[in-house]
Amino acid sequence: MNINPAESTVKLKEQSHPHILFGTALDEQNSGEQLLLSMYDSVQTSIFVVDVLEDGDFQYVALNPTHEQWVGISSENVRGKKPEDILTPVDAAKVRQHYTDCVRFGKTISYEQCLQFQGKTTWWSTTLTPLRDHNCRIYRLIGTSSHITPDKQVAQAREIQAEGAQILAAVAQRIHDALDLETIFHQTVKDLRQCLKCDRILIYQMQSDTHGMIIAESTVLADFSLMGKSFHDPCGLTKHREEQRRCCLDMIADIYADEVKSCQRDFLASLQVRANLVVPICLQQDLWGLLIAQYGDEPHQWQQIEIDLLKQIATQLGMAIQNTKLQQQLKNFKTKIAEQKQEHQAQIEKIQHFQNLVLHITEKIRDRSDEMSVLESITQELAKLLKLESCYIELYNPDCSLATVICEHATQPTYQSLTRKITEFGEFYQPLLEKQHFQTIEIVPGWHPQLLVITQLACPIFTQQETLGNIWLIRPTQQIFDEWEINLVKTLANHCAIAIQQSRIDTTNQAKIRKLEDRKRITNKFLKNLSHELRTPITNISLAAQTLESVLSPQGKFDIEIIPQMLQILHHECSRESKLINDLLTLTYLQAEPDPPTLISIDLQTWLPPIVESFRELSSCQQQQLNLIISPELTRLETDITELERIVTELLSHTSKYTPSGEAITVSAHPIAHAVQLKISNSGLEIPSHVRSRIFEPFYHISKSDPWKYSGTGLEMALVEKMVRHLGGTICVESDAGKTTFIINLPTT
Repeated sequence: MNINPAESTVKLKEQSHPHILFGTALDEQNSGEQLLLSMYDSVQTSIFVVDVLEDGDFQYVALNPTHEQWVGISSENVRGKKPEDILTPVDAAKVRQHYTDCVRFGKTISYEQCLQFQGKTTWWSTTLTPLRDHNCRIYRLIGTSSHITPDKQVAQAREIQAEGAQILAAVAQRIHDALDLETIFHQTVKDLRQCLKCDRILIYQMQSDTHGMIIAESTVLADFSLMGKSFHDPCGLTKHREEQRRCCLDMIADIYADEVKSCQRDFLASLQVRANLVVPICLQQDLWGLLIAQYGDEPHQWQQIEIDLLKQIATQLGMAIQNTKLQQQLKNFKTKIAEQKQEHQAQIEKIQHFQNLVLHITEKIRDRSDEMSVLESITQELAKLLKLESCYIELYNPDCSLATVICEHATQPTYQSLTRKITEFGEFYQPLLEKQHFQTIEIVPGWHPQLLVITQLACPIFTQQETLGNIWLIRPTQQIFDEWEINLVKTLANHCAIAIQQSRIDTTNQAKIRKLEDRKRITNKFLKNLSHELRTPITNISLAAQTLESVLSPQGKFDIEIIPQMLQILHHECSRESKLINDLLTLTYLQAEPDPPTLISIDLQTWLPPIVESFRELSSCQQQQLNLIISPELTRLETDITELERIVTELLSHTSKYTPSGEAITVSAHPIAHAVQLKISNSGLEIPSHVRSRIFEPFYHISKSDPWKYSGTGLEMALVEKMVRHLGGTICVESDAGKTTFIINLPTT
């Protein structure tokens, strides 16, 4: 309560100042008492009087007007009261100790002290003077105090500012040193508590809208630690969550002040908190947590310098959290990159194994290994490469009603020679007959000590005209087959189709060969008969000529009747010979017409690369770059693979022959309207137009000097042209700008 200094002075004057100070009338001869009385009346000095009771206790007697004005308490309200009656327990204990020291030492003492008056923190420079009675007993203490709160606040602000700058610098350095958040938090709360000289500093991390946990603490209350505890604040946290974007703070000087909500007072009291200052820690625009400073036993008037320091520390902590988050993201990114690199390397190695397997199978097909050898190699290599429990190939009968396993590679062969009725396994074979792969994960039937699960993949073996069979892969785990593995099996299924088709073609060719041999035998017999038939007219003509010669000779007998007969013979035999020759020429012409080509559906995506790759070593030796470009939109092509392979091989050989060192050879395939266009080009060479017009002539060479010592019959380019035409296609050559390109168009319909 505030007392008007004028009123206080009037009331004090109603009593005798000497009685207040000394308890007796003033001795005019005592200069010390005169001095004390003068000081008591001074408006510049704060004076208070304390009685020392017989039992050693203390009680207040009076305050001078200046002291009343500064502390806001009237002398009437303190008279007869003990320190505990007007001060906080902590302040009362400190004041009582000073009074006791003055009585014990029996002399004047001086000290500085901080006291709470009406919820406000004040600083005083106090001198206590003991008064003795005639028995030399100290019966009263006269205290004089100077109000030094402004000076103390300035000094404290400077101290806090200096130490705060050091704390901020230390936090910045810890962030720079990339220390972990736990270390930064622990050291920061420790330094901040020492700087503010408060009882507790906390860092509270939000875990939900109304819940959080203490993750860092520095406190002098060792018996009441809050570290690691979770709290639900019914009043404080929700307010911070709602007002976080305004960077609000919560400041309570005394929880028992009227404006403090009861729920918040009870909550803080349960934590032994008397004064509380809360500053939000924001991560960008989101509330991450709270930085909290607390006093436990007494109120505290929070200074602006303290508030500003906590705000700056909270900002630094937000930066530390953001920095740690970014570092963790960077670490995670590096880890992810490393994992992706490992996965990429493993994928490259897997692709290399896949390519080697495909190349191996392609070589076997190219070398015209028998069908069973190719299929067995595929099952064996797939089982080894993909770590399969079993891999087997089954083929359909002509009407696709049965599927029989013709080869299997497994740790324990189970399916060899197994025949399935398609109708009994319709859910499996329906997609396969529609030329679609499928995979399943199944539980192995029967009793087993542990649950056994397998993964099955089936890919159809088919041509454009028909479905031939399937490749089955069984993996003894739940790991499904990835896209690369499925594509590998599809590719090998295509190779199986080629091998099977090639085997069937070989069988057909063998039959044709036998037929040709029979035809040759018949032809030889025909030629024998033909020679006989040719000889007969010639013999008759010769005899007729000899007869005419003998008849017409001078020595011969002239028989006029024989001449018409001989002439008739000559005319008849000449006509017969002419007809025979014309028939022979017609037959020869008909035999010279080639048979239609044997067409097989192929996928250039898989068929063309091995042929091009077979020239890789040659181009490398000649320091040439060999490139292959195949359009992903390319459809299957029906062609004679023997003739097409000869065409591509001869053109690559020709191109390699005339490509200078350091230049590039490019093979490309892409679809055009109703056709597939193959281009084989090389850089570093331009052919004049007059040479291009003769390039397909037999025995014609572009240059007389052959830099690569290339040997040939001179019919290669002529054969290429004839074979392209035999396949129903066209071929031309373009050359300009230092580049030559052979362009082949093969019809798709």
